[in-house]
Order: sequence, then C-alpha cells, then structure tokens
Amino acid sequence: MPASLRSIAFAGFTIISAIAAPKSFDLKDPKGVNAIQFKLDSILEPIVGTANTITGNVSFDPASIPATSGKVSVAAASIVVPNSKMNEHLLSAAWVDAATNPEISFAFTALADVKATGPNKWTASANGQFSLKGVTKDISVPVTLSYLEGQYGTRLGKPELGGDLLVVRGEFSVARGDYGIKPGESEDKVAPVVQLTFALVGSAPQP
Repeated sequence: MPASLRSIAFAGFTIISAIAAPKSFDLKDPKGVNAIQFKLDSILEPIVGTANTITGNVSFDPASIPATSGKVSVAAASIVVPNSKMNEHLLSAAWVDAATNPEISFAFTALADVKATGPNKWTASANGQFSLKGVTKDISVPVTLSYLEGQYGTRLGKPELGGDLLVVRGEFSVARGDYGIKPGESEDKVAPVVQLTFALVGSAPQP
C-alpha cells in the first residue's frame, strides 16, 4: 500500500476510534447537587435522610450501552438525618461505623436487560457489588440512563464549554442485617430494609 494511502487509512482509523471510544463521566458534581436519599420506614419512627458526598466515574458509550461500567462511592460521614442524636447513632460503630468504614460503594462492570425508552434514554439492570460497613454483596440495581450531549456547559451557565452529561437514576433496597448493622434489633424504630433513591449527574467536559 502506498504511503499516502496508509496515512489516509490510519487517519480514518484514528477518527473512528475516537468517535467510538467511551467517555468517562465524573460523578463529583461541580454544582454540588448530587445526593442519595434513603428511607427506613419503621412502625414507630420513619427515618428519611441523605448522603451528599458522591464520587466516582461511569464509562459510557451511547453506541454500546451494555458495556457501560462504573463505580459510585459515598462518604459514610456525609449521611444526614434531621435528628442530630439519631445521626450520631447512625454513624457510630454499632450502625454504619463511618470512622472505620468511611466509604459506601457500588461497582458494576456491565449493564443487562438494556431497553431504549426514547431518544438517548435507556433502562437497564446494573449488576455489581455493593459494599457497606466492610461487607460486600452482589446485587442488581435497576437504572435509567439519560445521555445529554453537549449539555455540560449549558448546565453550568456556560454553553461555550460544550461537553456532555449522563444522568443515572434508580431505586433499590438492602437489608441492613445483611451488612452486619444490628440484624434483628430495634426493628420497630429502625426498619430492617433500607430503601435508596438516586439521581446522579455525571460530567464529561469537552477536552
């Protein structure tokens, strides 16, 4: 093959590779909005709170949704409920043990049951590992994905910046006893099942 044709072929391959490559979406929100809500709906004391120190990344390619992977981490110390005394208990060694286990995380390597629900929107199941209080278990989290091409700068009020956004939403629940958090105890005041809801914005600034 002549050198000129090799150069053209190489350039074409480079362009195609760049277009096809997945982007990394940073879950550390520059606007500080990202948070995860949780609820323990017990008989005597329904508890609702948030955790708002979110970090992590999602690798995403709109041309290959099943290959999406990522990790979401939450600082355990950022857990907040309205009652300050109750908050102290939740962060203590007997409950979440934020001092010894500072990170709560979910990591997944692919998506299953992917279905398109609209332009640049999909539902799927993220099968991965959830870690809480030093215990890691396999779980499946139903998620929805919204790919917002070119909207990174617009969200920050600076459209000229370009860049993309990926919004990941979902709801799931875990049994606190499975993670060594007071199994079978105080269930009238602290529900045995923790319900979690999230809507996280991932940012991919334009290079």
